[in-house]
Amino acid sequence: MLNGTLLAAIDLGSNSFRLEIGRFHSGHIERVEYLKETVRQGNGLDEQKNLSAAAMQRGWDCLARFAERLHGFQKHQVRAVATQTLREAVNRDVFLERAQQILGFAIEVVSGQEEARLIYQGVSRLLPQSDEKRLVVDIGGRSTEMILGQGYEARRMESYRLGSVAWSTRYFPKGLCSTGSFKTAEIAAQAVLDEALGTFPASEWRVAYGSSGTVGAVADILAANGFAAGVVTRPGLDWLMDRMVKAGSVDALRLDGLKEDRRAVLGGGLAVLRAIFGLFGIEQMLPAQGALRQGALYDLIDREGNDTDVRERTVRWLAERFSIDTEQAERVSTVACALFAQIAADNADGRYSQKLAWAARLHEIGTHISHERSYHHGAYILDHVDAPGFSFPELHRMSQLVLGQRGKLRKLEFALADELFAKQLLSLRLAVLLCHARQMPEHAAVRLSYKNGAFRLGTADGWAKRFPQSAWLLGEEVLAWQKSPWRLAAEIR
Repeated sequence: MLNGTLLAAIDLGSNSFRLEIGRFHSGHIERVEYLKETVRQGNGLDEQKNLSAAAMQRGWDCLARFAERLHGFQKHQVRAVATQTLREAVNRDVFLERAQQILGFAIEVVSGQEEARLIYQGVSRLLPQSDEKRLVVDIGGRSTEMILGQGYEARRMESYRLGSVAWSTRYFPKGLCSTGSFKTAEIAAQAVLDEALGTFPASEWRVAYGSSGTVGAVADILAANGFAAGVVTRPGLDWLMDRMVKAGSVDALRLDGLKEDRRAVLGGGLAVLRAIFGLFGIEQMLPAQGALRQGALYDLIDREGNDTDVRERTVRWLAERFSIDTEQAERVSTVACALFAQIAADNADGRYSQKLAWAARLHEIGTHISHERSYHHGAYILDHVDAPGFSFPELHRMSQLVLGQRGKLRKLEFALADELFAKQLLSLRLAVLLCHARQMPEHAAVRLSYKNGAFRLGTADGWAKRFPQSAWLLGEEVLAWQKSPWRLAAEIR
């Protein structure tokens, strides 16, 4: 990454959308611009988990304004991350299809654990470096992330389904506040978070940090009303709850330091924060400057180098965890990428080749469960595993490649509508069959081309005679593609 390069991260949260633009310099990122809009997309989920048309429109309008600011940025300079609301939304694809057209960049819907990892990266990068063991808490609109870490390393990460928007809507309808509503909301929050006590025991961390909206908003209010700046304390939380109960509603609440965009979700956020203080016996929590968007920015830097890309480390970890034959995995990966390079004119930045390589290295992950229908097991694992660094769409694309590595193609009818996916899949299927003897094949003698929806496969003279079983398998592959939207012709000599 060159010094002076501009990078951008977009956080599509349940309450707010945020855009952070920074300039890379000597391993660090200096803020250039920060934009935030209160979109409250989380309020737009109905009981069937469908986003309302109004909530989608608010999101599209915000992203249109962000897109104007990002004019001139390249794909490798931008990462857009969506969290809990779009994890839950049944109709998220409707929103995302138009959102990505408006923004001009891909939007990744990440898992709760990936969100937690990015939050910790953002928090740790903006804290003074030390060996302290930290508990980081991020109360978002519809989810709360908790991370145990030290230095830049997040050691345990979990995401829980509660947050300021969800709890405000459920327990503080129309913004009404009472002692009873706070008590009910706190008990409900502690019931959700009870299992976190075993994951993040107080004996394993020394300092608690609060990231993002709720903790920052509460800290600002307390500091503006005579409490110590830069810290949230239990007496401060008690005082704030008392003021809200006396006001009777958030609309009637008059407090220095209270921002209007936080008013509607303050009750739910405060109840969750009080529940965490009570459950973990916390006396004080320090507001952290970093958040998910800073973590996404630093992740862009890591992705520039294969050795530092967390996704590469995750693939290695999965290969070890599921006892994959790494030599065979590397053979298949090498052959698949070599074939893909012959037909991938749209792969200028290497990203599709890289993702094909990861899928190839994990193509036998399902054999850990059973050799019979192992590709089905492998696809299931990749669709459901916690894989740091990967978004849901990335994992699903890899799962579909693993699913389609052999067998009939009709199971992938929808995915095969994508030309690049078809090219990746054919390259992987050919690599798997060419490596059937679990030895490196003479793949340089195999030529692959593509034109107008049709693939053509050819071999050097005498290849079929030297490798009769591979030649037979290639013939069977030609037949398999006849029942797909694509055509494969072969001249095997």
